[in-house]
Amino acid sequence: MTLPSHHAPSGFRNPWPGSEQQGVSGLLKWMLTRSSARSASSPAYPEAPTIAASVGIPPDVTEDLTITWIGHSTFLIQCDGLNVLTDPMWSDRASPVWFAGPRRLVPPGLRLDDLPEIDITLLSHDHYDHLDDRTVRHLASRFPRMQWAAPLGVGSFLRSRGAASVTEFDWWQEREISDTTIGCTPAQHFSGRSPWDRNRTLWSGWTVAFPRARVFFAGDTGFHPEFGAIASRFGPFDMAILPIGAYEPRWFMRPVHMNPDDSVMAFTQLLANAANEHCVMVGSHWGTFRLTDEPVMEPPALTRQRWSTAGLPAERLWILGHGETRQFGPG
Repeated sequence: MTLPSHHAPSGFRNPWPGSEQQGVSGLLKWMLTRSSARSASSPAYPEAPTIAASVGIPPDVTEDLTITWIGHSTFLIQCDGLNVLTDPMWSDRASPVWFAGPRRLVPPGLRLDDLPEIDITLLSHDHYDHLDDRTVRHLASRFPRMQWAAPLGVGSFLRSRGAASVTEFDWWQEREISDTTIGCTPAQHFSGRSPWDRNRTLWSGWTVAFPRARVFFAGDTGFHPEFGAIASRFGPFDMAILPIGAYEPRWFMRPVHMNPDDSVMAFTQLLANAANEHCVMVGSHWGTFRLTDEPVMEPPALTRQRWSTAGLPAERLWILGHGETRQFGPG
């Protein structure tokens, strides 16, 4: 039987031209040049992310499409009485050890204990800044009936930490879960929690079709050619959560992380194939951990610039503060 193009004999791969990643030599080159790159960073951007002036606890349930940014790629999405989490990460460090690795610049925008009852949690891949051991154990214990949606191969991690209801998806698969329709979408990235398990599990984005609204969560991804197809198959969307940070140096990060130019282009491709004139873009994957070389506050500033240059309405770009909750209203 012929394998799908993103499947490999021992795992998974990105199937598109130009998606090849830098190897160990590229990683060493980046590590050796990081200190000089940081010292040359533009002073035009502050080195600490801003926090929303008014941070409150979101409602337990709401009928309207509502989103709260916890930080990085962790969002609470609420709609039609359902509560959905993405890439839950509450630990202080994105690392296999507590004493080293990228540390939070800003506390989580919502305490774990302040979460409402969660119905569904979506996992994009198994990297430490998106799949956190301590957080998974806490959620599995507190919400034993919660449904977990994960790309192929990630389910065993969740089950071994107490998750009872886990569904694994391949790209383009769609299933009914808790009165919603969940779709698994392509992403251009990689996986692995150690040097020995690289690309053994799949990475993905997600779509959530609530009864009254549709949301696209791109996960962690470089720019790829499938955004239009995603919109055609699963859209039109009311909200698209797209990563805007962790992109420098470009020669190293381009295959795995979008920059603001890429993110705005991805958004326009989503709209082109399934037009929704009210769709908003929400920026993710920035301002919580210092993972790459661009100034911490550069991603939102450049995204706003690129958005304006593209002629898109300013009110349809949402750059949230940590802990900020916004409600979607078309028009």
